[in-house]
Amino acid sequence: MKKTYKLKDLDCANCAAKMENAINKLPEVESATVSFLMQKMTINYADGTDETAALAAIQKIIRKVEPDCEVIA
Repeated sequence: MKKTYKLKDLDCANCAAKMENAINKLPEVESATVSFLMQKMTINYADGTDETAALAAIQKIIRKVEPDCEVIA
């Protein structure tokens, strides 16, 4: 299942790269792309993934890298 989210207050490309690398390590994520220029994130979830729980883990990673950044579903 592929989902795209808007990111609010993503401040730098380096932070986007750090987020992308960390999110791609999650077992429920098949692939993730974080675009600094577009201010969006595309996640391809593994089959049978609870999107709500996965998104909570993703938001935790994002806040760790950039505390002011928000995911807008």
